[in-house]
Amino acid sequence: MQEQKTINRLWVLFGALLIQTVLGAVYTWSLFNEPLVQKFGWSTGDVVFTFSITMAMFAVGVLLAGRVQDKLGPRKVAIAGGLLAGLGVFLASQATSIMQIYLTYGFMTGLGMGAAYVTPVATCVKWFPERRGFITGLALAAVGVGGMIFTPMILSLIESVGVSSTFMYLGVGYGTAIILGGLLMINPPEGYKPAGWEPPKAGEATTGAVQTGLDFTPGEMIKTPQFYSLFVMYFCGIAAGLMVISIAANIGTELVGLTAAAAGGAVVTISLFNAGGRFGWGAISDKIGRIRSLFLQFIILGVAMLYMSLVPMSYVSYLVVTCAVGFCFGGYLSIFPSVTADWFGTKNVGNNYGLVFMGYGVSALVAPMFAVAVGFTTAFMVAAVLCAFSAVLAWFTKPPTAKA
Repeated sequence: MQEQKTINRLWVLFGALLIQTVLGAVYTWSLFNEPLVQKFGWSTGDVVFTFSITMAMFAVGVLLAGRVQDKLGPRKVAIAGGLLAGLGVFLASQATSIMQIYLTYGFMTGLGMGAAYVTPVATCVKWFPERRGFITGLALAAVGVGGMIFTPMILSLIESVGVSSTFMYLGVGYGTAIILGGLLMINPPEGYKPAGWEPPKAGEATTGAVQTGLDFTPGEMIKTPQFYSLFVMYFCGIAAGLMVISIAANIGTELVGLTAAAAGGAVVTISLFNAGGRFGWGAISDKIGRIRSLFLQFIILGVAMLYMSLVPMSYVSYLVVTCAVGFCFGGYLSIFPSVTADWFGTKNVGNNYGLVFMGYGVSALVAPMFAVAVGFTTAFMVAAVLCAFSAVLAWFTKPPTAKA
């Protein structure tokens, strides 16, 4: 049953921002790589694989929560996600083997954060139908801000209390904040329309974004070629982004020769551009259209990945190209939920976006480990090719005009 209580939609946005800020901490995992290697003697590859598990389970959480929240409403799902995410990080503080880290931080936290993540996205596009790209970008920009907030906090905690105790404190904080934000996750009443706004006619472009005026069920959506185009583009864009973001600190120390502190500062800067991409590309896509925005993102990201694979980097060039990667990466996470709502409707948007988001999950499972296994240079070259392919795919992808 959907919640039908009346609430000012700005409170919903506030709750969304709170949840997403906490979820931004998931992208700071590279800060834990070296401390865990030093404390337990695990290999870097094994520790990095934690991030792959976390993000793969994140995608599974989005998929499952999307299905459940369309029936139960977003509040219950967000609260459950907060409990699971917080508990997973807390239990990671007691881990003494890499398998325990995989189970707690990887599986539990990833699943919980994914469940919490989908609720603000799906709820906000219903409350703000007139500015879907902008409002989704604003909500998701908080994820990037979260990375900036938590990076110095995590570095300070690791230095003062150690990596294991850091997990304990973070688990309590993450869980509490997500639950508080989840209490504000309520769907609008049936038939809700903002004052002065009328739904567009089928196929009508509003501020650059084409809305089909159709509501697809998940079964109907997966019968369309557009779904598979979005899935592949999501996979390719996220693969390129995660090859950098998941090991950004390692790239800084190994390729550029930065100290751990300097690499941590770079992670903060990348998080800033990640946030800017979510907000900026969301607003841009409202003006020029989702697919045109995706095309531009793939061009920019492809050039950045090609540069990293061919040109030795200084500290400045490292910051420039990694921030470009973060800016485009954030944009994907803003545009794909918006285009899912535009093309396949808002009635089943949680469920539908969960399926599209699996492109992210598959990518998260393989991309970081691929980069570690084959080396940075080869991985970045492969990512550049994926971006070029996706740019072509974006150019030729058109909205669905009717259900299959």
